[in-house]
Parts: sequence; C-alpha cells; structure tokens
Amino acid sequence: MSTSEERIRALPLWSGAVTIAPLKGGISNESWLVEDGRGRHVVRFGKDYPFHHVFRDREVMVARAACEAGFAPELQFAEPGVMVTEYLGAKTYGAEDVRANRARIATLMRRFHEEMPRHVSGPGFMFWAFHVIRDYARTLTAGRSRMTAELPRYLDLAEQLERAQAPLPIIFGHNDLLPANFLDDGDRLWLIDFEYAGFSTAMFDLAGAASNADMSAEESDELLSVYFGSRPDASIRRSHAAMQCASLLREAMWSMVSELHLSAPGVDYAAYTAENLEKLEATLETYQSTYGKL
Repeated sequence: MSTSEERIRALPLWSGAVTIAPLKGGISNESWLVEDGRGRHVVRFGKDYPFHHVFRDREVMVARAACEAGFAPELQFAEPGVMVTEYLGAKTYGAEDVRANRARIATLMRRFHEEMPRHVSGPGFMFWAFHVIRDYARTLTAGRSRMTAELPRYLDLAEQLERAQAPLPIIFGHNDLLPANFLDDGDRLWLIDFEYAGFSTAMFDLAGAASNADMSAEESDELLSVYFGSRPDASIRRSHAAMQCASLLREAMWSMVSELHLSAPGVDYAAYTAENLEKLEATLETYQSTYGKL
C-alpha cells in the first residue's frame, strides 16, 4: 500500500469499508477516488507552491465559498495538504466540449464573477496575469532555467499585451479555466480547482477559456457576446485577442517554473512548455496579422 493510500485510510470521515483508486489527469496535484458507505469522494493532495502563488488555505476558503454559491461540489473535509470533495460522476470537459458549450460557459463565468465576491472571505488576493509573468521571470532567472535567454523577449511581449487591455471592473475570477476544470452532470455545469482564484479581470477567464479550447475568432466572439450581453466592440476584441496571447504565455511560463520545482507521475513539463509555446506563436501570429507587429 502506498503512503498516499495509508494517509487516505487514516482520514477521520469515512463510513464503513473504503476502496481507493487513483484519478489521472492532474499536472500538479495528486487525486484519488474513494468510495465508502456514504458514497464516492475525491481526495486531493497538494502543498503550498509559493513559486506559483498557490496557498492551500486560500484554496480551501474559495472551494467552500464556491460550493456555498452553487458553483462547485461540496468540500467535505480539509486539513493541511489534503482536501476531500463530493464526487459528482460528471463528464470532464475536453477542448471540443468547451467550444460546443461556449454560450453556457459564458453564462457560468458571468455568474461566477458577479456572485463570488459575496461569498469569499479573509484577505483579498489579486491575480493579474502580467504580474505573474514578471514574477515567473524572476523565479526562472534565480533557478537558472534553460529558458533564461528567452525571458527578455517574453517580458517585452507581456508589456505590450498589457497595454492592449481594455479597462474593466474588478471581478472574482477562477483564473485557471483549462477544459478539465469544467464538469457537466447533464443538467448543469460545475467548476473545480480554485488554486489561482482571486480578484481579477474578466478578460483573463474569457481569454483562458478561449485559448485553452482553441476557439476560432467566431467562437470567441460568441463567448464575448453572451458574457457582455452584446456584440464586442473593437476595444474588447483587441483586449481579448491580446489576453489570449498573455494567457498562453503565462501557461508556458507556469510550465517552465514547474520544470524547476515540480515532479508529477507521468507529466512531462518540458513537453507541456513546448506545446504552450507553439500555441502562443500561432495565436500571436493571428493577433499581429489583425492588429500589427508587436
């Protein structure tokens, strides 16, 4: 029996016999499916990752708030390093599912952004993608990353993309809208994994959902139209296109930092870095063909 299984069995919330199976798919945390006399549950192990601005006490607070607000499954137990949530048995989305359900996702995001500030508590946390990129550059330089020579170019790009942002109200964002963080139980959508959640700009979630799902310009326009309640104007379109590039740059730099500091079974961070840089170059080319060379 692995150390993780022993720790799971020792948790004080189980009723009756317990069966345990690993859940695959995460790229930074370890998750398990556990069944006991009360049903099925997801056990997720994760430490603080200061290099990623991830602190588990804040994640636990947001998970509780998101459940209270009706966006997330029930958080049934938490202690340092472990969270246990209700298992929904819902479909985990892939990129094609996000594209096909973009109107539902836009509506979900709008509600999350507007309603979550009434439920979160404690010290506020600001997630600003361009600050994260700059801080990642410092972390990569200190760690003598293999990508250090590229950092001046990434920082210059981030600065120009930041200038293209349209001013929008501060909202409470999820800030990690990979397709797998959407669940669909057949009746409604759910959100999971709140490591990066915090006060932010709606544009980062809108851009992240679009870029992570490889949405076309037309699909992105529909996402924006549903979210804002009207067709996006030129300023919003440009801001969204620029933030898609920033979202991919931030994800690539997340992976570069993870190369230095994380190790997850079956995860190739170098390959994930390359995948995101390739997507970034393609998205940047599209942006520049519309709005001019950066």
